[in-house]
Amino acid sequence: MRPPRRSTATLPHTTRSTCRTSPHLRDPQRVRLRRPRHLGPELLDVNRLEPYRKKRAAERTPEPFGGALPTGGNLFVVQMHSATRLHWDLRLEHEGTLVSWAVPKGPSADPADKRLAMKVEDHPIEYADFEGVIPEGQYGAGPVIVWDRGTWTPVGDAAEGLAKGTLKFDLSGYKLRGRWTLVKTKQEENSWLLIKEGDAYADDRGTGAYAPDSIVSGLTVEERADPGPVIGRIRGLLEEAGAKRRRVDPADVAVMLAVAEDEPFSRPGWVFEFKFDGYRILGWRDGSAAGLVSRNGNDLTRTFPEIARAMAALPYDGLVVDGEVVVHDERGLPSFDRLQRRGRLERWADVLRAAAELPATWYGFDLIACEGYDARGLPLVERKRILREVVPSGGPLRFSDHVAERGEAVYERAVAMGLEGIVAKKADAPYRGTRSKEWVKIRSVRTDDYAVVGWRAPKGTRTGFGSLHLARYDGEGLVYVGAVGTGFDEPTLETLSTRLADLEVDEPPCRPPEGTALPRGRDHRWAKPEIVVEVRYREVTDQGLLRHAVFVRVRDDKAPHECSGGFAHPQVEEPVEIEAPDEPPERRIAFTNLDKVLWPDEGYTKGDLIDYYRAIAGWMLPYLRDRPLVLTRYPDGIEGKSFFQKDAPDWAPDWLRTATIWSEGSERELDYFVVDEMDQLLWIANSAALLLHVWASRVSSLGSPDWCILDLDPKDAPFEEVVAVAKAIRALCEEIELPVFVKTSGGSGLHLLIPLDGRTTHEQARLMGELIARIVVRENPEIATIQRVVSKRKGRVYVDFLQNGHGKLLVAPFSSRPRPGATVSTPLRWKEVVPSLDVSRFTIASVPRRVRAMKEDPLKPVLELEPDLVGALERLAERIG
Repeated sequence: MRPPRRSTATLPHTTRSTCRTSPHLRDPQRVRLRRPRHLGPELLDVNRLEPYRKKRAAERTPEPFGGALPTGGNLFVVQMHSATRLHWDLRLEHEGTLVSWAVPKGPSADPADKRLAMKVEDHPIEYADFEGVIPEGQYGAGPVIVWDRGTWTPVGDAAEGLAKGTLKFDLSGYKLRGRWTLVKTKQEENSWLLIKEGDAYADDRGTGAYAPDSIVSGLTVEERADPGPVIGRIRGLLEEAGAKRRRVDPADVAVMLAVAEDEPFSRPGWVFEFKFDGYRILGWRDGSAAGLVSRNGNDLTRTFPEIARAMAALPYDGLVVDGEVVVHDERGLPSFDRLQRRGRLERWADVLRAAAELPATWYGFDLIACEGYDARGLPLVERKRILREVVPSGGPLRFSDHVAERGEAVYERAVAMGLEGIVAKKADAPYRGTRSKEWVKIRSVRTDDYAVVGWRAPKGTRTGFGSLHLARYDGEGLVYVGAVGTGFDEPTLETLSTRLADLEVDEPPCRPPEGTALPRGRDHRWAKPEIVVEVRYREVTDQGLLRHAVFVRVRDDKAPHECSGGFAHPQVEEPVEIEAPDEPPERRIAFTNLDKVLWPDEGYTKGDLIDYYRAIAGWMLPYLRDRPLVLTRYPDGIEGKSFFQKDAPDWAPDWLRTATIWSEGSERELDYFVVDEMDQLLWIANSAALLLHVWASRVSSLGSPDWCILDLDPKDAPFEEVVAVAKAIRALCEEIELPVFVKTSGGSGLHLLIPLDGRTTHEQARLMGELIARIVVRENPEIATIQRVVSKRKGRVYVDFLQNGHGKLLVAPFSSRPRPGATVSTPLRWKEVVPSLDVSRFTIASVPRRVRAMKEDPLKPVLELEPDLVGALERLAERIG
């Protein structure tokens, strides 16, 4: 069993590197991550740092002293500091410095905790990178670790909030997320309280919800003070495994490469990893130097400073590790497009902003050397066993785990997650600096990278080009493989057309496959092979030509020489030229018309609606995730016109998830909204959606509902009879050993939900609901009915089981309602279901207070329980007689 991870990070400052490196890795500006320029007085009020500097002696402490370029990305950092007393320091980038508070007990994820936060002197921006030991005799002597880091977004004007003593803000870090508040107290001048708001990231475990170790070094604050035992343990593991005593220069390391196969396999003696869609990068650390090197020898230290900082913070000397850098999208999946944009940035200010707003993650999958030991001769599983102890448990550096033998299962999971594929590795293989059959890559779809060697002119109304001519490198030169003419969008057509115009040549730069000829004619143009594209295809003909090819993307990170079309190819030493891209995309919601009154009698505004959903998101999102969502929007409030919206508009942001599903009512495919996280929910709220309906089934399993619903609609019946019918249903369910849960409809009725765990069809769910309804109505004919026609109900409660079915909708738990009072569909405890219950008291104003006082959601077991449905149905059949 793996021991608890450590936490300690201190950027080395004294020891010179003994690692022999190539010239481009010796540049101290790049290796030690020093800022390339400083701010002048016009950009930084130096007086704000005077209190900080007066307390410290620059020649006696490793702490920074200011003058670095701000990130421009609203950086925040939390450092754990064991000085006279252990405490946490919260620092927010604001107007060129880090505004700072000391939090003695640390941030708490529990909204009930109000943690004292003493405001201290502003710190310089580069203090966010500091992890180390402040020497004895100096101010704040003791170890410091980078406990968390990320970006913060103020709610409203930050300067005004600081001045008035109430600062609300959202954090997006490795540990701390969601909304927080700093409130100044009246007790002392610098006394504030740090409070977590009740949202999706709240946790009643308090500070215990967070790991204690550093997100950059993996050390605890105690280990930061003395990392010797940690280092000694790794040396012992390497010695015990039989690693050779030999220092390894990262400049001399040739990476191990995989051969390609089409089909996944399961096999004893092999392990299987996910294949990430990223840049292959060797990370190294030696003495006070650290760096990142691409597979082609390019220095990427400055391209991904957050990864290089973390590599430098590791306590191990002579470290060389192999892995892959990715940038995640909103779903937590690797996004090659985002990674490529990061890789093209050149201006240091742009790099810093992107590092804060679109942080990269390095997944380590192999250990090459550490602490003077060469691990390459060890079996793969031994190297990875030790690497797991070297890499921190969370943060910019991650361990890439594996599964033994079950390759096909790992492949299916990779396909389901939308990953690039898997890599199969022989468990006992040494690390070979070449392409080897002991590593096999299997892509989720059949794709390869090809050099663009020309194009065909467009026809009809198409712009740019009709198709691209492609070639692969076979060791002797480029061989034509055919053309690709589909999969391009207009921006790509325009961009590639412009680039190709500058590369046009008279003669083709490739030869035809044996027994074939190259395309000829005025429509065919040829180009220098400087652009690489990824193409998906169905098969390759006997002549080596692609069939049914579809363009996937441009690969600026690859050179034409690397495009072997699945065949081995020699390594090239020339670095790939990377162009500067556009600014990295921002994920922001432009909240509009926040003062628009939506509930006139109460005066509740759209801003109040957004605040409600922000406060309730943690409780509501489990019912929304992975489900088709339907909106009812009231742009002018509940007294204005409304409209039902299933289909997401074209102008919705690309981070708003949608699912294309056939709609029987619309008789066409619709792009349904799917809300998985808070930002998406707030975007929906900003559209004045006052009522949210969800399907009972998930996008991933549309035919399998998670619940059976019985909707109790009173119309003219008294509410005490609604309660009586609800209790009769509960009694029946208890008799047949079937759990049932209840919520208000947000109107005058109740919704009863029976968990199904996705193990029935919609028709089976409807049948179960009908059987239960008929029994209850038969035994309570004076107060209950299944008559749909209102006039025939005769004042009885309608037990509606027909809301079960494919595409049938349920008012989402915690959804607001477009009714006077701004009522909410609210989960209830059964003990609350009494005749005196006033359902109108559950509103967008009261429900956030209600959930803060509750330990758990009484409805949530609907999503978690796995009842004995077969047994329940048998008992139900017996009950019917």
